[in-house]
Amino acid sequence: GRARPAGHVRRARSSLVRHSNPEVTMLPASLLLAAALAADPVPPAACTAPQHRAFDFWVGTWDVTVGAKVAGQNRIERILSGCGLQEHWTGARGNRGTSLNWFDPADGKWHQLWLDDEGTVLRLEGGIKDGAMVLEGEAPGPGGKLERQRITWSKLAGGKVRQHWEASADGKAWRTVFDGLYAPRG
Repeated sequence: GRARPAGHVRRARSSLVRHSNPEVTMLPASLLLAAALAADPVPPAACTAPQHRAFDFWVGTWDVTVGAKVAGQNRIERILSGCGLQEHWTGARGNRGTSLNWFDPADGKWHQLWLDDEGTVLRLEGGIKDGAMVLEGEAPGPGGKLERQRITWSKLAGGKVRQHWEASADGKAWRTVFDGLYAPRG
């Protein structure tokens, strides 16, 4: 290849320095920011209504026990600008599961979709009843027959939460599937 004259290289470098001046580069960005701020105010987030915060008492990182036995750990976090909650469960036996939880203004209900690594799928819906979150749905019970499922999350003293999962073949007689106490991880 042909060698370039030394002056040409200097001009190219000098040109790069001139255009990379931070004050010159920031000017257009500053003008864009000022124009954006002067525009109409940003509408409020879609999920700021009080109904979207009704399950926030469950948000946190928890140690979960059933009686005196460690059942596992659970982390519940707000996701998607507060439009939902995601649960990350790890059981004492190493089993794992996750759920998505959200309030749907179209039907006025909370919904949960749970899936775990043992193939359990739950689709629940409901809302606040007597200060507790109560979600219900149907899922196969022992023997594969559909059963009514009801899970109640109750706020307790000391920042704790009780999760009581019940199932019923007839909707009248209920048996406990899980009764866990959530204590904030210290």
